[in-house]
Amino acid sequence: MGGGVGLVLCIALLRAVSARNPGNSSKAVAPPRSFGGIIQLSEYIDLALIEGEDSGQFSGSGSKDAPGIDSDENKVMDSVKDSKKPNLHYVAISKITGQYLTGPWMTIFIPSIYTAVIAMSLPLNCLAILLFLFKLKLKTPSVIFMVNLAIADLLFVLLLPLKISYHFSGNDWGFGSFTCRMVTGGFYAYMYCSVLLMMCISVDRFFAVVYPIRSVSWRSPKRASVLCIVMWVLAITGALPLFLSEQMVYISKLNITTCHDVLPLSTLQNHSLYYFPILCTLFFVLPLIVTSICYISIILTLSSSSLSTKCKKTRAIGLAVIVLFVFIVCFAPTNILLLIHYLHFYHSASDSMYFAYLLCLCIGSVSSCIDPLIYYYASSLCQKHLQSLQCCGQATESGSSQTECKNSKTGSSTDTVSQKLLI
Repeated sequence: MGGGVGLVLCIALLRAVSARNPGNSSKAVAPPRSFGGIIQLSEYIDLALIEGEDSGQFSGSGSKDAPGIDSDENKVMDSVKDSKKPNLHYVAISKITGQYLTGPWMTIFIPSIYTAVIAMSLPLNCLAILLFLFKLKLKTPSVIFMVNLAIADLLFVLLLPLKISYHFSGNDWGFGSFTCRMVTGGFYAYMYCSVLLMMCISVDRFFAVVYPIRSVSWRSPKRASVLCIVMWVLAITGALPLFLSEQMVYISKLNITTCHDVLPLSTLQNHSLYYFPILCTLFFVLPLIVTSICYISIILTLSSSSLSTKCKKTRAIGLAVIVLFVFIVCFAPTNILLLIHYLHFYHSASDSMYFAYLLCLCIGSVSSCIDPLIYYYASSLCQKHLQSLQCCGQATESGSSQTECKNSKTGSSTDTVSQKLLI
């Protein structure tokens, strides 16, 4: 782990040192890339400013208003200083960036996806929390981990109405600076808290399956609760710079105030070279490795055991597939883009790269709808209660609930019925 983080730091620092070439100006410094490209100046610059409409744009000697940026009207749509907004200095955006900010993808498609996520995730996670608290109780480590994951999903969903309003309003933020920082930091905190909690679930399953006897004393509800608190603190601490730094910027030409789509770099320019690579390494790459090893070990152990039932194998494989799917499809794209930009894997960026990042965040929100499947496959008791509810619902609709209940009671005990349902 130490070697991996050290390698990340070395690459980032070497890139930073090699970028400090005086060139035509003694003050010219190649900035660290962020989404869509960020120019590191004392002014606030749009994320996609240095991309332009074609490769190689914005590489000229610059202008008086924005040093290092060509003043061609076809390249720069706006460069202003708004005296009415003292915290906002120079903002320059390309035409393509303006099209993205006002186009249907960001003002219709993305908020529509967020709306669908709320419609699906809110009832599922509320049901899961009620099931955990009143039916399953907080008696086992796995239930404690899962109820914390459900709470994280629910808190995330409560942030989405603000994002939906922001995008439907043409990317014009009207809820103030504090709320903008809370929503921005909340997105990252949610993502990394979910990753860490899913890692905890995988480690708990690993000990329960691979070391069932020896892990009895380790896997206590108290230790699981403490571990959950640690995961929450780590996730919030990791996103702390986003909670504390200004995320709002006013764009005069479009008459909108963006939230996180245009960033002031003054608070990040001293540590942005290593902040995001370390964040991704510690909160995504490492948990992904640990989770993969745990589920591979679980599947191998169950496959080689003659005592393992078909139900256990099915649950283990299903849980592994769901968790890895969430990691790869929901969280990997966003973190890969973070690493690509801040490690300078690309020598040039495009406006579409930042738009791809926004889509990745949107896709990542779908994980809050998929997490209930983790609860289903991770807990046999959860399966039992959900199957019972489904059985009762079907019996009520058919008008033969009493007959079916009698048959189920006489045919087998509760444990036998649950076992059959699991198979």
